[in-house]
Amino acid sequence: MADKLHFDLVSPERRVFAGQVDQVVVPGEEGDFGVLPDHAPFMSVIRPGAIAVMNDGSVERTFIHGGFAEVTPAGLTILAEEAVPVSEIDADKLAQDLANAREDVAVAKTEEDREHAEGLVEKYEAMQAVLAN
Repeated sequence: MADKLHFDLVSPERRVFAGQVDQVVVPGEEGDFGVLPDHAPFMSVIRPGAIAVMNDGSVERTFIHGGFAEVTPAGLTILAEEAVPVSEIDADKLAQDLANAREDVAVAKTEEDREHAEGLVEKYEAMQAVLAN
């Protein structure tokens, strides 16, 4: 049996995935990076995007937003603020959420409200980019 990478994906609500995989591609702050078994240890902040989990010839994509990735001799752990399987993203609802967030930016009465709405716009735009690819 070929070497496998132990991978954990954790969000505040639950452990999304834990198991042995062939490779994981992560959207890091400095660019996408792939993690294979026996990868050198390091940490990275995550940018909004999709991770690609490759195992036995199949690829599962999950949108992640916020958090960080840590590679250790034991494997890869991603602690994400939000994790949603790409297959569960509703494109029509996402388009409406994005339109609403953009409207919220335009009508925000406080700096805090505007920053919150801008953060949602960034997240929803990243989700749309993931769906387009």
